[in-house]
Formats: sequence, C-alpha cells, structure tokens
Amino acid sequence: MKRVLIVEDQADIRELIRMTLELEDLELHEAANGQAGLDAALSLVPQLVLLDVMMPGQLDGFAVCKRIRAEARLKRTKVVLLTARAQAEDRMRGLEAGADEYLVKPFSPRELLGLVSRLV
Repeated sequence: MKRVLIVEDQADIRELIRMTLELEDLELHEAANGQAGLDAALSLVPQLVLLDVMMPGQLDGFAVCKRIRAEARLKRTKVVLLTARAQAEDRMRGLEAGADEYLVKPFSPRELLGLVSRLV
C-alpha cells in the first residue's frame, strides 16, 4: 500500500484532502505544521507528501520541501506543494525547492486524485 503524508495547517482542508484520498487504496498520515510534517516524513518515508506552502512556525512548505530533498532516504519521495499562491515566481520557487508538482488552491477532488494516481 502506498503511503501518503498530508501536511496542512488548516484542519478543514486537511480533512477534505483525507476524505478525497480515502477513496483510493492508500495509507494516509497527517501533520498540522511544517516541523511535524518533516518529522513524519523522516519517520514514515512516504511515497508522496502533499505539502501546504503557507504554514505557521519556522518551517513553511518551501523549507520542508528543501529538507526532504536533502535527505538521501527520501530521494524517491514525491512532493506536491499545495498553495493559493498562483504567481509564476511562486511556482518557480516551489520547483527550485524540489517540488515535483505545484497544485493551486482551490483544486477539485478529481484534480487531486488524478495527480496522486500519476505520482504514486
């Protein structure tokens, strides 16, 4: 079973993502901030991390993505940044941080499922 980590500080969005992905045969894990997400990624070694960009605390999504990319054991982990920031420079920053995909909020459940299916 493929392991997916959802890192999102807003509980309602995290729940919506989880409920959408529960339709698939996935092992789902959640974290509510960047540090908890990084810790979970290091311990779980998921196939995919769905990572919010703007989160409170010292680690935003860009920083977490960079840290994931710096870990040898997470080199095969795919990272999708989830954000309301749709500017070209935001996308570029996400790709420079090592993200595999950049999904702009709001997104449809169908769009999310298609992306996850393609990556895991």
